[in-house]
Amino acid sequence: MPATIRDVARASGVHISTVSRTFSAPHLVNVETRTRVLACAEQLGYRPNRAARALITGRTFNIGLIVADIANPFFPPLIKAAESQARRHDHHVFVADTNEDAAAEEELVRALAKQVDGILLCSPRMSNSLIEQLSREVPLVVVNRQIAGLPAVVMDVARGARLAIEHLTGLGHRTLALAAGPRGSWTSKEIRRSATAAARAAGAELTVLGPNPPTEDGGLAVAEHVRAGVTAVLAYNDLMALGLIEGLQQRGLRVPRDVSVVGIDDITLSRLTRPKLTTVATPTAAAGRAAVDMLLAHGDDRRTTALVNLQTELVIRDSTGPGPGPHCPADPGDVVAAPAPGVASH
Repeated sequence: MPATIRDVARASGVHISTVSRTFSAPHLVNVETRTRVLACAEQLGYRPNRAARALITGRTFNIGLIVADIANPFFPPLIKAAESQARRHDHHVFVADTNEDAAAEEELVRALAKQVDGILLCSPRMSNSLIEQLSREVPLVVVNRQIAGLPAVVMDVARGARLAIEHLTGLGHRTLALAAGPRGSWTSKEIRRSATAAARAAGAELTVLGPNPPTEDGGLAVAEHVRAGVTAVLAYNDLMALGLIEGLQQRGLRVPRDVSVVGIDDITLSRLTRPKLTTVATPTAAAGRAAVDMLLAHGDDRRTTALVNLQTELVIRDSTGPGPGPHCPADPGDVVAAPAPGVASH
């Protein structure tokens, strides 16, 4: 017969309510008592009833995780890290995919709101005003976007884009293009802002192509619009960069001899393709863990300026090479780290 809460209370010499608090609000139980109760529960094979805990605490111990496109290799490391971190805190994660659809995103937030204690909203496509409205219905942590008054975890893609452009102009490229991401993407806007400023500072010309779907097909389509004279392209993400390389090769252009290409994300495929892709590595797993910690730390405090800003780095591989101007090339495989902004919480 399965062990009950009464069995654990009897074995550990405490009241039933203390056992309940040990599992529902461990911070309210002193360390010595909590350790004894947990040891007895483990020895007896006791597992708390989640439904009963929810009735007592008013919490579900569930977290919603909504991503823009689960098929995009950028998201699985974030999802796995978030799930693992949630389990450490005795929470479960429900994952939902919006397929880059802002309307589906809103529907999913409203549908999950009554079933979870909070939601991690990753790379959202909704407007800021709508996200702010939804945050009044359920606690939200936004990943890959900053909205005033809401907790956020961001990866410093602006700094990564600057490093990418500086790498390309350092190789002698003076006529560049940016393959922008989807409309409504905060990340794409940050990349565009930073890349434009970096190109201007280097005296280079930067043409923005897009918005585009953040997929291989999106990159393939961009290749048709890379005009003569452009010798380097920074893509919104690695999937677009890989599609772009295929499209350029179909047009008879060689990468990097004719056109250098840089991606963003450092997905596994970027190391397996030929040429291996120069890219901006983003700490997606760290973002997943940080987002869970932030949601659990802030709970019902829905108006906060908490921000975690994670470092990016440029990884130089084989898809970038010398441009037509003066340059001092780095060796493929070098890693150029962005100056560390650290982790800021305020």
